This record gives sequence, C-alpha cells and structure tokens, in this order.
Amino acid sequence: MRTTQRGGIALTALCLGFLMITLDATIVNVALPAIQADVGGDLEVLQWVVDSYTIALAALLLSAGVAADRLGGRRAFLTGLLVFAIASVGCAFATDASTLILARAVQGIGAAVLLPASLALIAHQFPEPRSRAHALGVWGGVSGIGLAAGPVLGGLAVDLVGWQAIFLVNVPVVLLTVLLTRWTVTETPRRADTGLDPAGQVLGVATLGLLAGGLIEAGQRGWTAPLVVALLGAGVLSGALFLLVERSVLAPMLPLRIFASRPLSVACGIGLLFNFCLYGTLFVLALYLQQTRHLPAWQAGLSLLPLTAVIGVNAFLSGRVVARLGTRLPMIIGGALGAVGACVLAFSDSLPMLWVGSVVLGCCALAMPAMVATAMHALPAAQAGLASGVLNAARQSGGALGIAVLGSLLTGTIHLGPPLALVAVAYLVVVGLAATLPRSVQDHR
Repeated sequence: MRTTQRGGIALTALCLGFLMITLDATIVNVALPAIQADVGGDLEVLQWVVDSYTIALAALLLSAGVAADRLGGRRAFLTGLLVFAIASVGCAFATDASTLILARAVQGIGAAVLLPASLALIAHQFPEPRSRAHALGVWGGVSGIGLAAGPVLGGLAVDLVGWQAIFLVNVPVVLLTVLLTRWTVTETPRRADTGLDPAGQVLGVATLGLLAGGLIEAGQRGWTAPLVVALLGAGVLSGALFLLVERSVLAPMLPLRIFASRPLSVACGIGLLFNFCLYGTLFVLALYLQQTRHLPAWQAGLSLLPLTAVIGVNAFLSGRVVARLGTRLPMIIGGALGAVGACVLAFSDSLPMLWVGSVVLGCCALAMPAMVATAMHALPAAQAGLASGVLNAARQSGGALGIAVLGSLLTGTIHLGPPLALVAVAYLVVVGLAATLPRSVQDHR
C-alpha cells in the first residue's frame, strides 16, 4: 500500500473516533423526550443523561492525555474505543434512568481517552509540518460535521427506529475504526517519565460533579433547599482542595503556573463560556421544540440545523478571517453576534423567528479558531499539548455547567426567555474578555 494511501486511511480512522465524540455530545438532545417516555424521570433526569457524559469527558481529559503518553497513543485510542462501544450498548439496553446515566458517564470516560490519544497519533503519524497541518484541519472539521449532523440524525433515528438506535450505531463504527487503526496507525513512543495526579483527578471530578449536581437540583428544589446548599458548598470546598493539591504535587494534572499567561487564561474563559452557551442552548431548544412546540423528533432535529450548520460552516471558514484580521476581532464579532442571536431567540414567538435567531447565534463560531489559536500560542511550543488539553477541558466543563444552569431556569412550560437572556449576557462577557487581548497571537508574547 502506498504511504499516502495508508496515511489517508489512518486519518480516516482517527477522525471517525473523534466524530463519535462530537456526535454523542449533541445527538442525544432531540431524543430526550423519547428517552423520558421509556425510562421515566423529570427534567432533572434529562439533564443528568446529557451532563453525566460531559462531566466525565471534561474532568478526565487532562489525566487521559498523560495516560496516553504512558501507555502509547494507539493503545489508549483502542482502549477508549472499546470502552465507548461497551458503554453505548449499555445505554441502548438501559431500562431505567440510573443505568442510562451511569452508562453515559462510562461513555464520557471512553471519549476522554479517545480525544487526546487521537491528537497524539495525528502528530506522530504526520511528522511533516504541512501534512500535519492538513490532517489537523480535517480532524477539526469533523467537529463541525458532528455538531451539524447530530440533531438531524438523532431525530430521524428516534422516529424511524427508536432512541436506542442513537447509541447502537456506535458499535459498527467502533468496529470499523478498530480495524482501520490496527491496520494503518503506528504506535507512539511511550513516556514512562510522565507523572499521574490521582488526588487532583478525584478532586477535579468531584468539583465538577458536585457543582453541576447542585445547579441541576436548584432548578427542581430551589436555591435554598438543604440538598442544593450542601452540594454547592461541597463543590466549592472540593474546588479549593483541588487548587491546594495542584499547587503542591510534583506532577499536577493542571499546572496553575500556566495561568500567569493572560492570553491562555482569557482563551480558556472564552472557551468555557462558548460551550456553556452552545451546549446549554442546544439542550433548551431541543426540549422547547418538542415539549412546547410539540414537534416530532425529526422536525425538531431539522429545526436545529440552522444553528448547528452555521456553527460548522463558520468554524471551518473563519480561519481565513483570523489570518486577515488577527485573533481579537473575530472573537469580539463572534461574541457580539452570539449575544444578538440569543436575544432574538429569547423573544421568538414563531419558528421562522427562531430560525433567524439560530442563524445569527451560529455566527458565534467565528470565535472558535481565534480562541484555539490564542491558547496554542500563549505557551511555548513544547507545551502546546498542555495548552490544548487545558482549553478542551475548560470548554467541556463549560458545556456541563451550561446544561445544568440553563436547565435549572426551565420550570413548568418551557420558555426560551430566561435561559437565552443568560446566554446573551454570557456572550457579552466573551466580548469583554476578548477586548482585553492584543490584536493577534503574534502580539501576545
């Protein structure tokens, strides 16, 4: 087999693994009413069905990257695929909410192992700078495809087959990915000198889980309920202990010194808010379209396409905008358009108005490549993997918190006003953060 052909197949395998991660972050939203009808539960249960996956993915990303270095990227990638497939089967055959939530969390663990391993394998498989840049561009473009396709495919699967299909489809994709990976992807060098941080990892999971749990419960019980106060208090305490541990251990999963770089801190803040708005909005819109507008799942999925497709297209094309305008202005424009779109959605009283607001909000994706470029250039080249991991962890944490917070604002009949007003405020904060940065990444150092 020719080297170029083998490289193309290897890239396909690595992108298939990443595609499943992005699909499973969005495909579930339109299936939530059907899942609720089968396994029972209230809005709180639906939030946990989505958030258990996102919390596990966010909290384990940094440690999973270290584990991939120690085990070898190929071995970690195949392990993540196996865990993801087994958990997907568990999700499909779950007969109660607790089992489904647990299986979703295990899916998130598999995804956390897959994500950094796939990046490490691309860097190893394509050592020449130009081919590596092309491969990373294709890998990143898969995210837009998964985001746009998730709600549509999920809606069709629910109406044609049943909600279980959105999980079972992962199994043949995993089998194909495993075969292609074993056939074409070579192993990365193993680094036994990389340290693990078990205390930090446990506290990181506890912090994110407790805070998300407290926010979810607040929507059902009220902010002064004893359980809510206890969960949020424990989350804050766990977060403080996490910071103390990370300051004292020899090999922290999150070296706090890197946040002395203002561009990195700002980029992570923007990344957290970006996914807070995006994941939270998708969750709210999917429920609104089906439970308030009473659309079938496939129509709800299509109604989300103006938002997800515009995000995917903008994320793909805005690299050229960044090359021409620098990194600051695209983040400011993206945040401003996100705020305008959220305001339109908050006052939407018809589907056409909802679609217009979705298109405008989707232009927030102009900020994505600029945000990534800012983070990747904030640290020396030798720490690019660390910068990428921290940014991705911040983004996934934002997604988990967005579902918890925006979901807590939904009471009784689902209205878009309160949650989308908060989204608009969050996007304005993005504008403010971006305005503090230099014009371009070249000016950061």
